[in-house]
Amino acid sequence: MRRSILPILLLLLAWPGRAEGIFVEAERFADKGGWSVDQQFMDQMGSPYLIAHGMGIPVADAATPVEIPEAGVYHVWVRTYNWTAPWTEATGPGAFRVKIDGKPLKGIVGASGNRWEWQYAGNRRLKAGSCTLALSDLAGFDGRCDAVWLTKEAGVTPPAEVTALESFRREAGALSPVPADGGTYDLVVIGGGIAGMCAAVSAARNGCKVALVNDRPVPGGNNSAEVRVHLGGRTEIGLYPRLGMMVREFGQSRGGNAKPAANYEDEKKIAFIEGEPNVHYFPCFRAVKVRMADPHRIASVVIRGTETGEELELSAPLFSDCTGDAGLGYMAGADWRMGREGRDEFGESLAPEKGDDLTMGASVQWYSVDAGKPSVFPEFSYGVVFTEENCEKVKMGEWTWETGMDRDQIGEFERIRDYGLLVVYSNWSFLKNHHPKKDAFANRELGWVAYVAGKRESRRLLGDYILKQDDVEKQVFHEDASFTISWHFDLHSPDPVNAARFPEEAFKAVTKHNPIYPYAVPYRCLYSRNIDNLFMAGRNISTTHVTLGSTRLMRTGAMMGEVVGMAAGICKEHGATPREVYRLYLPELKDKMTQGAARTDIELPDNQHFNLGGMLKKPKYDFGTRP
Repeated sequence: MRRSILPILLLLLAWPGRAEGIFVEAERFADKGGWSVDQQFMDQMGSPYLIAHGMGIPVADAATPVEIPEAGVYHVWVRTYNWTAPWTEATGPGAFRVKIDGKPLKGIVGASGNRWEWQYAGNRRLKAGSCTLALSDLAGFDGRCDAVWLTKEAGVTPPAEVTALESFRREAGALSPVPADGGTYDLVVIGGGIAGMCAAVSAARNGCKVALVNDRPVPGGNNSAEVRVHLGGRTEIGLYPRLGMMVREFGQSRGGNAKPAANYEDEKKIAFIEGEPNVHYFPCFRAVKVRMADPHRIASVVIRGTETGEELELSAPLFSDCTGDAGLGYMAGADWRMGREGRDEFGESLAPEKGDDLTMGASVQWYSVDAGKPSVFPEFSYGVVFTEENCEKVKMGEWTWETGMDRDQIGEFERIRDYGLLVVYSNWSFLKNHHPKKDAFANRELGWVAYVAGKRESRRLLGDYILKQDDVEKQVFHEDASFTISWHFDLHSPDPVNAARFPEEAFKAVTKHNPIYPYAVPYRCLYSRNIDNLFMAGRNISTTHVTLGSTRLMRTGAMMGEVVGMAAGICKEHGATPREVYRLYLPELKDKMTQGAARTDIELPDNQHFNLGGMLKKPKYDFGTRP
C-alpha cells in the first residue's frame, strides 16, 4: 500500500525574538521542474534539498506559490552549497538565481563559499497576496538549494548550524512538533533496497503486519534506475535451494551496470511490494530517530517525509535494519564497526597487517550516447586537471569509477559523491574539448550520470556471530546455517595506475577475486547482539570486512531478507526475540527455509541467467545431503 501525503508548500513564521519572514523548503516546491530531490546527506547537512542535475544543460525552473502577508521590500536568502569548494577556490559551477513572478533577482547563489550557508539572492518590493517563487538554474551542474528565506529585515537569516536550524524548522512548522501516530506493526523494516524489500514481503507472507520505509521514490536501492547496478550473486543454491526464489518475482530480465533506466524494471519492484496487503509501504520517508523501551529494545522509530517534512512514529516489537549504513542500529546503540580488521584479530590472511578505517568506495556510474550529430559540452575544470596522459579515454563508466575509499563513507559522503561527479564532468569536458582525438567524441553526449551514488561499505552491525574468512575457506559447519553465498572474496582497492595519475585522490578501483566454495552463513549474523529486537539484512550484517567482500551482493541480500522475514514470523507466533529463534525455534526456521517464501500460485521466470556469481570451485560436499 502506497501512502499519499499532500506536500506543505510554505511556512509563515514569526520566530520568537528573531526576524519575521517566510521560510520555504525547496524539496516542497509544488513544481520541481527539472530539479530533483536529494536526501542522501540529510543526516549530515540537516535536510533533503533540490539539485539541478542537468549534466551540463540548465534544468527547467522549480516553482511554487508563496503568500506574501503584507507589502514591502523583502530580502531573499538561499541555503546552498558551492560543491566544488573542496578542490578549488574558483567560482563554482552550481550557480542559480531566484525568480519572483518570472523576474530574476540580481544575486547569483550556489557558486561561492565553502560550506552549507545562507547566501543573499537580492531584494524585491512585493505586494500583499500570492506570488510565484522559482529557482532558475544557470549551468546544469548540480546547483543545490535547501531552503529560501524571505524577510523584511535586512541581514537577518535563520541559523546556519545544523542543530539550531532543525530547532528553527520545528518552530517554523516545517517539521511536525510531535510525530503523528504512523501505526503499530509486527515488524518495521527500514531500508527499501533488495534486502529490505524481501524482508518485508517474506515477513508479510509469514503472518506479519509490516511497515517498509524507503527514503527514495523507488525501491531497489543500488538495483534501481537511480543507481543502476545489476543483481549480482546467485540464489536457489545450498542447503535451502528455495531461498531467493522470490527474486524471480521482481528481478530484472536484462543484466549489466550503467544501462538505460528501463533495464532495471523498477515497476516490477513496486508491484512486488504493493501487491502484498500486509505490507504498508512508506516511500520518500527516512528514519531520523528511535525511541527505546529500555537500553536493549527499540520501542518505535520516527520517520520523516523527504518531501513533506511530516513525521510519523511507527511502533513494533521487531525491527530490521536494511539501510546499508546501519542507520537504525546506530541510532539505537547497537554494537557496530567500520573499516578493516587487522590480520591477527580473526586470523584472516586477506586482512591488512594492522586494522584501519579504509572501506570500499562508492560509484557514480555514467554513460554517453551517440547524438547523431556534433554536440557540445561546457568547459569544466575545478581543481582536478585532466590531460592527454591522465584522462580516461572511455565512453562510459561503471563500477570501476569508485571514490572515497580513504574517507568516511557516512560523515563525508556528500564530498565522496561530489568527487565522483567532478571527475566524470572534468574528464568528459577534456575529451570533448581538448583531447587530440576529440573527433572520436564529437557526436557523443552524456546520456546519464548518477547523482545517487552506489555505496558498497560503511557500518556493519555485530551479531551473536561474526562471519570471518576461515568460516568460508574451511567450510566451518554451523547448526544455524541459512542462506548461501557464492561470490568470491571481492575486495576493492584504488587502481594503482589511476592513483599514480591522481595521487591526491584516486577515482578508479580494481579488485582481486579470491575464489570460494559456496558457503551457508549462520542465522546468528542476522540479528544484533545487544539490541534484543533488531534484525539486519544487506551489507550491514555481522561480518568482517573481508567476508563482506563475499556477502554484499544484492541477490545474496535478498536471501538474507527472506530469512529475516521468516524469523520475524516465528517471533510473532511465539512472542520470541530474534535470538530465541536460534535458541528455541531453530527447527521451525529450518522448515521455513526449506519451503522458501516465493509465490507458488504462479509460474516464476528464471531471471538469474546473467552474473550467476563466483562458482569458481567445485563444492567440497553436496549441499543437499549435508545435515
